[in-house]
Amino acid sequence: MSQFNFKTLLLAGILLSSPFAHAGLEEGIKAANEGEFAQALKEFNYLADKGFAPGIYELGKLYEGGYGVTRDYRKAAQLYQQGVAKNHPDSMFALAVLYDEGNGVKLDKQMAIKLFEQAANKNLPAAQFNLGVMYANGDGVSVDYELAKTWYEKAAANNYTLAQFNLALMYFEGLGMPKNLEKSYIWNTIAEYNGSMQASHSRKLDEQKMLPKEVEEAKEKADAIYTRILAGTYAGEGRLF
Repeated sequence: MSQFNFKTLLLAGILLSSPFAHAGLEEGIKAANEGEFAQALKEFNYLADKGFAPGIYELGKLYEGGYGVTRDYRKAAQLYQQGVAKNHPDSMFALAVLYDEGNGVKLDKQMAIKLFEQAANKNLPAAQFNLGVMYANGDGVSVDYELAKTWYEKAAANNYTLAQFNLALMYFEGLGMPKNLEKSYIWNTIAEYNGSMQASHSRKLDEQKMLPKEVEEAKEKADAIYTRILAGTYAGEGRLF
């Protein structure tokens, strides 16, 4: 089985409940997705001027990526900081990534971890996953497999595929815990349901070392967990194992 996946840099916008802001944000995101960056910039600038955190965040993404504007990590960081001040999880995550890589700000792993934790505690799966990776790899922190497992579990419960695969890897390797082939199979199966080819390959490796009855029982457990994850009712493995 492979090493832990790298931290994801994919970011997703959150729409506000205000119908006006919702519409403007949707129009801006649609324009950006279609490559109409001038229109997106107009929409996001307007929302940012009004103090709408998701608009500020989306404007930061344009500057970070250089979409319709000259790439400016420092400007992006300033915008994300405004979003953080408004308690916006995606802005916390985006700013954490900049600190983690030293783009637009001085590289600061401790600040990155602090921001990832803030976003993770607001139930942002990407932040939960990134913390799992950092604790598993000792990136800016001491290696702590227990904490890595805790954060992977939270992200996995939110149906975050990479976390599900990495959780399976921890069980397969016995990192910070006894090896558990059944749980490796279960989480690989769940990640495979979400389209992970790595998990599919790993699940087959698990299966080669299991008895047919063990495979059948593990698949039943995986199906039960996945059903609850999709329904938003899965609260952790203690409920099912």
